[in-house]
Amino acid sequence: MIEMMMSAKASFLFVTGVINVMNKAPEPNEDGVKYKVYNIGNNSPESLMDFVNTLEEKLMKYGIIDCEADKELLPMQPGDVYQTYADVSALEKDFGFKPSTSLDEGLDRFAKWYREYYKVGGDK
Repeated sequence: MIEMMMSAKASFLFVTGVINVMNKAPEPNEDGVKYKVYNIGNNSPESLMDFVNTLEEKLMKYGIIDCEADKELLPMQPGDVYQTYADVSALEKDFGFKPSTSLDEGLDRFAKWYREYYKVGGDK
């Protein structure tokens, strides 16, 4: 069972986005800055309900699960944050990084990787 808030939003970043930034990060920028803290993420929040539904769809597509999860929608809980996302303007300025993998594409690639890595699911 999944317990979640229907209206909550968060940003998601496919792992290749993190790797791309990390591969560029050691190079000083034009100001000679070698070390700086960056918020590596996505600047476009997605609905958690869309995330769960898309993940479910992809896991079923690759035969990893065969039915939808039971979902119980709850009100905001203490400590819950309505919406989170990264400010990637410094990454864009210093390294030309801009998140480009859509939620649909990233979750499809994840489900395919999961099926192949764990040798589960069908041959779709």
